[in-house]
Amino acid sequence: MMKIAIGSDHGGFNLKERIKEFLESQSIEYVDYGTNSSESVDYPEYGKKVADAVVSKEVDKGIVICGTGIGISIAANKVKGVRCALCNEPFSARLSVEHNNANVLALGGRILGEDLAIEIVSTWLNSKFQGGRHERRINLISELENK
Repeated sequence: MMKIAIGSDHGGFNLKERIKEFLESQSIEYVDYGTNSSESVDYPEYGKKVADAVVSKEVDKGIVICGTGIGISIAANKVKGVRCALCNEPFSARLSVEHNNANVLALGGRILGEDLAIEIVSTWLNSKFQGGRHERRINLISELENK
């Protein structure tokens, strides 16, 4: 059974709540790392919480959301071992897993409609890493973290 970490700032709060409903409807367990309202907060805090949970293997994957998805994806990617992909449509979501083994998905709460966001999440969660030639490239990315 898959377990997902989810977190957002105020700009992603409403979409986070909708994605939680979707995860529940799919019987997917999740841990909500906040925020818990639309009051202004700083996205790096929530990107780090989710990223840390993924790297420590408390969860299998993570989803982070801010207004555009840009800031929180940058924050999450600062955590060693995270491969966070900002996706605005399902094709990129699928390839982010198949080719890049993305373990965190970033979304823009002010960019995406709820239906499209749910389609992206569903596609991302149901995609599988292809390995092979892509494994070598993932290893090269991991090496960059040690330089």
